[in-house]
Amino acid sequence: METLTVLLQSPDVMALASLAAGVLFVLGLKGLSHPATARQGNLFAMVGMALAMAVVLLHPLMSAYSFIIFGLLIGAAIGIPLALKTPLTALPQLVAGFHSFIGLAAALVAVGMYLRQIPFNLMETKAALEMALGTAIGMVTFSGSVLAALKLQGWVSGTPWGWSGRHVLNLALGIALIACTIWFTATFNPLPLALIFILATIMGVTLVAPIGGADMPVVVSMLNSYSGWAAAATGFMLEQPLLIITGALVGASGAILSYIMCAAMHRSFLSVILGGFGNAESVTPAAGQGPAQVVKQAGAEDAAFIIAQAERVIIVPGYGMAVAQAQHAVKELFNLLASKNIETTFAIHPVAGRMPGHMNVLLAEADIPYDAVHELEDINPRFKETDVVLVLGANDVVNPAAQTTPGSPIYGMPVLEAWKAKQVYVVKRSHRPGYAGVDNPLFGMENCALVLGDAKAVVENITHALKSS
Repeated sequence: METLTVLLQSPDVMALASLAAGVLFVLGLKGLSHPATARQGNLFAMVGMALAMAVVLLHPLMSAYSFIIFGLLIGAAIGIPLALKTPLTALPQLVAGFHSFIGLAAALVAVGMYLRQIPFNLMETKAALEMALGTAIGMVTFSGSVLAALKLQGWVSGTPWGWSGRHVLNLALGIALIACTIWFTATFNPLPLALIFILATIMGVTLVAPIGGADMPVVVSMLNSYSGWAAAATGFMLEQPLLIITGALVGASGAILSYIMCAAMHRSFLSVILGGFGNAESVTPAAGQGPAQVVKQAGAEDAAFIIAQAERVIIVPGYGMAVAQAQHAVKELFNLLASKNIETTFAIHPVAGRMPGHMNVLLAEADIPYDAVHELEDINPRFKETDVVLVLGANDVVNPAAQTTPGSPIYGMPVLEAWKAKQVYVVKRSHRPGYAGVDNPLFGMENCALVLGDAKAVVENITHALKSS
């Protein structure tokens, strides 16, 4: 046993295990790039993480395991029930919450490293710089993620918190953080480190607060990136190459995803991340203050009658489908339409829901075939050839104001052109506007009717009516 321990703790074995874990993380990310390989990607990442933990726990300098075991038990006691009980509708805020813990951990590690080194005069400029960066990135991630989670949960308003002078405030905070970092690396004084802790916490709030609901999926993705860079900074502090690799992978992939989403939304990457910097203020009237429009309503039986006559149907899922947990009812409707030889596809907008890929996750959970799910660029040309579009709890992603109303908060954002179909049925709980707070002219169009009610109940009623016809 002792011989095996010595072998496992040899530098060559440890280096090889670290390299294997890093490769598994890369394979995990690659697998997550497509729904068909996502399960395999998760498996690769889990094996890589187990291997990485083994490398740390078997390190020759590791002598006491009590605190580690204690922390694992507490984390498991909280995390496992939370993951099991959290519905998919709350997954975005759960992810944001996880990001906040990573940021806070990075900042606390920096403070702990300082308290450990300063009494013994072990501080170096390089170490001080790593501590300052870890604290700054960590606390920006922590406070920004907490606010994002509160917005997503609905405990805090999702509308942008715009105020004059916010860009000047963010610039001042950035300059102050740089000055405190220089001060700390030059003197190793605890005061600038404490100021970095406080200023970065404030900056996380001021960066996320002005970002509106339509851009929250980008914010969740960017906070994921921040958490990765915070982890990488922790790796430098602890001299753990594997943590540096892992953090860099998460940071880079999150930043790339955020950029791709901004491009898909016709948004400026810097504008979203810096709380609207460079964007003109919206001049669109508030919801309900625009011109009145006549909105037609229909029942589930009316929608079923028209759908039964259709050759092509497109279903547009939105957050309302997630709230109603209607994905399995949608799968039943999909199967029924397929049995009637009605071509049925799904149109997914990049920011539908509250996080990247939210609708894809829900449809995959219901085992809806991947080849029936299409992205915006692929599906938009098909709307004009479609007989019926069924919009389930989506609003902003099918809003023609994005193309027709300059000054609208969503103007310029690519949207699903549902209004080009012969008939559109929009399933909503009420007449209220969507998450972005913008009225939707689609509802007043001649070929559109609202079906008011819970998405799951409405879809089940449509399915029942189709079976009875």
